Amino acid sequence: VMSSSSQGGADTLRALHLISAYQRRGHERADVDPLKQLTARYDGDVLEDLDPATYGFDMATEAERPLQLASTSSAVAGLLGSADVNLDGDTTLRELVDFLRATYCGTVGVETEHITDLHKLNWLRSRIEVPLAPLERDERLHVLERLAFSEKFEAVLATKFNTAKRFGLEGVESMIPGMKVMVDAATVLGVTDVIVGMPHRGRLNVLCNVVRKPVEVIFREFAGTLRSPAAAHEGEDHDWSSSGDVKYHLGTSFDRAYPDGRRVHIEVLPNPSHLEAVDPLVVGKARARMDMKGDVVGTSVLPCLVHGDAAFAGQGVVYETMQMVDLDAYKCGGAIHVICNNQVGFTANPDQGRSTMYASDLGKAFGCPIFHVNADDPEAVCRVFELAVAWRQEFHTDVVIDLIGYRKYGHNEIDEPTFTQPMMYQAVNKQKNVLDKYVEHCAATHPVIPVDESRAVVDHAVKTFNDAYDRREECDWDRDIWGQHWASIKSPREVGRGAYGKTGVDVATLKKVGKALTTLPEGFAVHRRLKARLDQFNQAMADEDHVPWALAEQLAFGTLLLEGIPVRFTGQDVERGTFTHRHAVVHDQKTGAKHTFLNAIDPTQSAHLYIKNSFLSEYGVLGFELGYSMETPNVLVIWEAQFGDFVNGAQIIIDQFLSSGEAKWMRQSGLVLLLPHGYQGQGPEHSSCRIERFLQCADEDPDVIPAGLDTLEGQTRQVQLNNWQIVNPSTPANYFHCLRRQQHREFRKPLVVASTKALLRHKLAVSSLAEFDVGSRFRRTYGEMFPDEVLPEKDVRRVVFCSGKIYYELLEGRRHKAADSPNADTKSDVALVRVEQISPFPFDQIANYAKQYPAAELVWCQEEPKNMGAWYFVRDRIMTATRKLNDKEQRPGYVGRRTMASTAEGYGAVHDAEQKKIIDTALGTTLTAVPFGATH
Repeated sequence: VMSSSSQGGADTLRALHLISAYQRRGHERADVDPLKQLTARYDGDVLEDLDPATYGFDMATEAERPLQLASTSSAVAGLLGSADVNLDGDTTLRELVDFLRATYCGTVGVETEHITDLHKLNWLRSRIEVPLAPLERDERLHVLERLAFSEKFEAVLATKFNTAKRFGLEGVESMIPGMKVMVDAATVLGVTDVIVGMPHRGRLNVLCNVVRKPVEVIFREFAGTLRSPAAAHEGEDHDWSSSGDVKYHLGTSFDRAYPDGRRVHIEVLPNPSHLEAVDPLVVGKARARMDMKGDVVGTSVLPCLVHGDAAFAGQGVVYETMQMVDLDAYKCGGAIHVICNNQVGFTANPDQGRSTMYASDLGKAFGCPIFHVNADDPEAVCRVFELAVAWRQEFHTDVVIDLIGYRKYGHNEIDEPTFTQPMMYQAVNKQKNVLDKYVEHCAATHPVIPVDESRAVVDHAVKTFNDAYDRREECDWDRDIWGQHWASIKSPREVGRGAYGKTGVDVATLKKVGKALTTLPEGFAVHRRLKARLDQFNQAMADEDHVPWALAEQLAFGTLLLEGIPVRFTGQDVERGTFTHRHAVVHDQKTGAKHTFLNAIDPTQSAHLYIKNSFLSEYGVLGFELGYSMETPNVLVIWEAQFGDFVNGAQIIIDQFLSSGEAKWMRQSGLVLLLPHGYQGQGPEHSSCRIERFLQCADEDPDVIPAGLDTLEGQTRQVQLNNWQIVNPSTPANYFHCLRRQQHREFRKPLVVASTKALLRHKLAVSSLAEFDVGSRFRRTYGEMFPDEVLPEKDVRRVVFCSGKIYYELLEGRRHKAADSPNADTKSDVALVRVEQISPFPFDQIANYAKQYPAAELVWCQEEPKNMGAWYFVRDRIMTATRKLNDKEQRPGYVGRRTMASTAEGYGAVHDAEQKKIIDTALGTTLTAVPFGATH
């Protein structure tokens, strides 16, 4: 017979093993699937880890025996600290097992054992391993009302628009009361802004019931128009200034006030059909709002990301977004991830969509607590959302809610799901909807709400929606809710002033910035190789000449900072620069301390340069910076690719948001993309930013010349009506003006810069300080800069248009050709013209150059292959410019690489031969391709 002390020790040890097993694996037997598919998979098999017999307990003989349990340690919370579940000192084995099953195998399954921080585990266990208190009656009524509005919203849409796609929430309607509890709980804990990103499924319900977008407007959108009655009455049919998007991609925002004075701004970002693409934008927007508020922790701003189960497990951008959680440049205090788990991805079953047990398993990599919850238990759903908020506000890290339900219909409401999921939909079709289940539950459990009272709540929801449907044509609503920081920014419907007269900076200010760029803190041990660079900068500022590329960039940033305009700059290796050219941040070689030159211009400067190396991501990081720029028009936001070739890793962000976001959703961005570009024999992956893809997406018509291009106002309006700007600057000064004008216009447009590599240290690619001075500005083109090297204009045989660094190769080639001539006075019959701004296209200036050289043929020269680069973009526009402005259409010839599948050659010798051939051909009498439409 075991002694009392021995029995106590054995009970304690065995109980600890049993408790630990439930903490680790209880979720595997939790009742979290309304369809019972998960239960069917294990078919009643006992999980040995959860069987008391595994640890020496005999339920047949010991179930009612009080366990002799000793407290283990005050440092451990929950049952592992004390297994006395009733806190009465007399816990039986049955009580312990029942408590563990209720806690870990009920309608909530919890995964926390991957978390390695004991403090966090204690925090969770102290909230999970406690007896569950029933809701108060008014709390239950609140859940019921919110659930009724969620379920009946879908029901009314299904009745009124039974042939329309709406991607409804049926099967997980309890997400709405859960999200509303999330907002309520968050505001109590200090949140003033909630930013939501989500896919199309359930978006309309969230917009209506969580954000409170007028349901009348949603009904009107189903009719295919968003115009307000006032606009329709005024006949505003000529220009909406946007192409729009389908109703289940749209976003909106709303300011909500609580009776006790709390206020919250709730925003749902618009999102394309590319699932999860919006994730980094939400996090970026949240970080921007934190920065604007001075919130360094994230207490006041809550990002919430709603995912589909297949998308969370399958889309890599989810991982990229979650990777940001603890990175200084990107962290935003943690996000709440809600997996709206339909247990199917379009037509694919879970075993086709992931290799893991759960859709949520990615969260384990980042130490997120994961809560699996049965969507048919609205009260459990609300408790989980409230706990998730508390975690996020306490620890400022991510948390995952796996809301497991089903999809009542197919991928959309007119899709037939039984083609591919016949067994699942047999179960789905037998399901009673969650609202009816909850009404019965409220009538049968404490605190009781009689069925008649519940039905009155439901009827009120139905009446609200029916009345709104009847009023749908009367509701006037402004969809363009930009936010406070956008109040002074003009939309395309308004004429915005440009940056002319604002980008030039007086020499004294330039020299002030220059001094900061060459001054180190006392005792700072800079790398010996950087001393020559500082001397070069010093000399350039003193001579007011030979300003190199890197110095020009820093002067642009520094002068903006002195004007109170912050600069945010991220990307791979941007602090030093991929090409060892920037050195915006330098490191003390003895202590490792960092110094950022531009943050020490003036002790009183209010704006700073925030420059950080990004992690190895294009998709996620560019999305983040785009989201940041959409929140902060008064910050110059820049993302630089390590090489321009790598930008296609972010193609979804570029295509679905950056190029078309203003057209689809009336959302502007001034984001700058720096994409190192240029052919230097480094092969197919280190030569081209694929500028042709950006040009193809430019929405200017090649056959239409905008009015007023001969005026500054007309040139500005051309930019404002274009979807973005694409430039390939060839001088440091023009790059300087290009960056500064981004922030000195009354509107915002994305800027794509085919930034240079070869010109960073090129002896000819320098500018005088006068080119930065007051009165100077960005130049859309440069005409022939050395007319003394060329024949008189009437005798010029060929005008070569080009862009970027090839100009300098052409210039040097022309000079070498002249030097090789036996006649020392030989002048070239080829004039060189640089197109700095490719889109919007400078029609007027191109026509003027053609007129300036009346006898010359026009040629476009590029180093990219014929099917890439700017050739196909500029060709039609050169023809239009000369035809419409000069009354004489001139069709340009082409000089460049042949049509290629790859962007560049892989062998250096072949590259050199190709470059020489291009230069020789451009300066000679032949062409790579004759003018469009001409015969040989």
